[in-house]
Amino acid sequence: MTKGWKIMLCLGVFLGVSSCYYDKEFEIEIPDIPDNQEVLFRTDIEPLFSRSGKDCTQCHNESADLNLTIGNAYNSIVQGGYVDAGNAEGSLLFQRAPGQNHPLDVGFILDVNDLALIKEWIDRGALNN
Repeated sequence: MTKGWKIMLCLGVFLGVSSCYYDKEFEIEIPDIPDNQEVLFRTDIEPLFSRSGKDCTQCHNESADLNLTIGNAYNSIVQGGYVDAGNAEGSLLFQRAPGQNHPLDVGFILDVNDLALIKEWIDRGALNN
């Protein structure tokens, strides 16, 4: 009888421990942009939203709350409260970018260099330049 309890106890502990599941969160390392490198909205940030194969504007278009189409993106981002100028880590645009914590699987991610540009642009004040 004692041997049976030991086996049951070991089996119970094993099943209990092995049933614990945690999603591992991997932090990606975003490269720094040199201070002397210009980061402009019109030439560096806005084009990221409508590239072939990584086209955010398929969902974020004129009919969406966040309109990332050329010529509309800046006003939509700023007026919609998606950026906290000077604070990329606290900005929804950076937090929810594909490859960060986008709420949907959109079939692509922005690479670390794209994320670095967005982060730097926001941290430098999110200017319309």
